[in-house]
Amino acid sequence: MKNSYTYILANKTRTVLYIGVTSELKSRQIQHKNGEGSIFTRKYKIYDLMYFEEFSDINQAIAREKQLKNWHKDWKLNLIKTENPEMRDLFSEL
Repeated sequence: MKNSYTYILANKTRTVLYIGVTSELKSRQIQHKNGEGSIFTRKYKIYDLMYFEEFSDINQAIAREKQLKNWHKDWKLNLIKTENPEMRDLFSEL
């Protein structure tokens, strides 16, 4: 079975976040960076991969995406900082 991912992107100043789900994380990030992602990410220039989780079932990834979208922004930032304290773009590590 193909792995799926829930991910969090941010803009350069780390003030706007976007949460998404995909089965092809690297190619999806390339789409976002090329402005081919969602209208929201293109409008606010949200291209940097801050955090991601891997799942063996797409339904788990979708459930996690929905859960994270209901979190307060501070909770999301704290989650990111637990795994990525420097808040750097993780794209190069894919």
